[in-house]
Amino acid sequence: MDIDDETSNSFDEIGSDELLSDDNLRLPESANILVRIHALRAWLARRREETTLELGEAALALQAGTSQEPPRTRLRRRERQNQEEQLARIQQSLAETRQRLSAYEEAQSLLEDSITHTSGERVLVEYYLALEDLVQGIIQAMQPAQAPRLSALADVQRRVEHVGSPSEED
Repeated sequence: MDIDDETSNSFDEIGSDELLSDDNLRLPESANILVRIHALRAWLARRREETTLELGEAALALQAGTSQEPPRTRLRRRERQNQEEQLARIQQSLAETRQRLSAYEEAQSLLEDSITHTSGERVLVEYYLALEDLVQGIIQAMQPAQAPRLSALADVQRRVEHVGSPSEED
C-alpha cells in the first residue's frame, strides 16, 4: 500500500467527519441511514473532544489557582474570600464539565447498543427512545445537581432529531 494513499484516506475521513459533525449539517431527504448514523457518531465524537478540552482547561485553572496562592497571612480577608469564591466557581465548572462528558460518553455507548440490537431505519428511533427514557429517569429523580448531564443528553436528542429525519424546512 502506498503511504500517500493511506494519508489521503485519513484526511478524507477526517474532513468528512468534520462536515458531518457540523451543527448546521443539512442532510438530503434521501440520505442513507448509515450516513445519518455516521453524522451522529461524528457529532458525538466532536462533543466529547470539546468537552474533554474544557475539562482540561478547568483543571489547569484550578491547578493555577491553588498552586500560585500566596501565603494566607498576607492576604486581606476580602482578597482571600474572592480567591476562595473563584476556586469554588472553577471546581463547580469542573464538576459540571465532567457530568457533560459522562453524558456524551453514555450517549455514545447507548448509540452503539442501539446499533447492535436494532437494524435498518429503526436504529435512530430506538436510540431516541432510549435517550428519552434516560432523560425521564433523571427528571423523575428530581436531581438538580444533574442539570449539566440532562442538558447534554437533551443536546444529543436534538441532534438525533436533526439528522434522523428528513428536513421539513424545504
